[in-house]
Amino acid sequence: MTPELDQHLADAAAAVAAAGDLDALRLLDGDLLGKSSVVTEARRGLGALDPDERKDAGRRLNEVRTELERLLADRRATLEASARAVTLEAERLDLTELDGGRRLGHRHVVTQTWERLEDLFVGMGYTVAEGPEIEDEWHNFGALNFPPGHPARDMYDTLYVDHGEPGSTLLRTHTSPVQIRVMESGEPPIYSIMPGRVFRSDTADATHMPVFHQIEGLVVDRGITFGDLAGTLEAFTKAYFGGEFTSRLRPSYFPFTEPSAEFDIQRPDGTWLELAGCGMVHPEVLQATGIDPETWSGFAFGFGLDRLALMRHGIDDLRELFRNDLRFLGQF
Repeated sequence: MTPELDQHLADAAAAVAAAGDLDALRLLDGDLLGKSSVVTEARRGLGALDPDERKDAGRRLNEVRTELERLLADRRATLEASARAVTLEAERLDLTELDGGRRLGHRHVVTQTWERLEDLFVGMGYTVAEGPEIEDEWHNFGALNFPPGHPARDMYDTLYVDHGEPGSTLLRTHTSPVQIRVMESGEPPIYSIMPGRVFRSDTADATHMPVFHQIEGLVVDRGITFGDLAGTLEAFTKAYFGGEFTSRLRPSYFPFTEPSAEFDIQRPDGTWLELAGCGMVHPEVLQATGIDPETWSGFAFGFGLDRLALMRHGIDDLRELFRNDLRFLGQF
């Protein structure tokens, strides 16, 4: 019986390997292990053998059956995997097929302006400083020489935070508090810029937003003059807007600078546009931060980042920057 079983196993292995699909394998399973299979018929004939032969034949018969079951199971797993792969490929959903190709995003136009200004001033030797957006009254007003009754302290202009004593904590209204923190924490000479987000109690319109962005500059060193301020702003004008632009300073007033000025630029068509406020750091501000105004002097300036973006790209409505319309933002 053993030679016949061995030959049957070899033939069965070839037939199983040749089964091309699961239906063919199911038919083959019945032929090899069903009621009419060679293995089943051989098991029925065991009773006609003498005890010793029956023992050896039975053991071999079990080995052959186990091997057939293994061959069928392995082939079934292979065919099921192939069928599953075919199904998955047929049902595959390409989520990019309607996308028109890969599109990379880019920085928001305000972020581009922010980074361009940082690069420009870092190239002029300035460092970049940051500070908290939730400020105390001292850093936002007191240290900057704002008198107690100044309109900027009024709740109609300033967003106060319900923390601590009433009127002691607020959302910063400018990035000038960072100037105070820089002067408190470091020794002159100081050459630093302070970009950041600021908050005012304004109604959104074409030129105002309750949340907007500023960048301020601070220089404190020995022998700093108003001429240094004018030269710095003229160099900025040429570098940022182009060589055909020029600048001028007009007298103005700010509580934290003395003298103070408005910074205007002249466009190629000859028209002038007010751009920023600036001036020499007030001696009271220097003293408030522990710097001796008899030894040190300095200047400060501040721009609206959003306004610079509007001017550079010819945008006439500030709200367009914050509507998140990709059709608009994708132009820049």
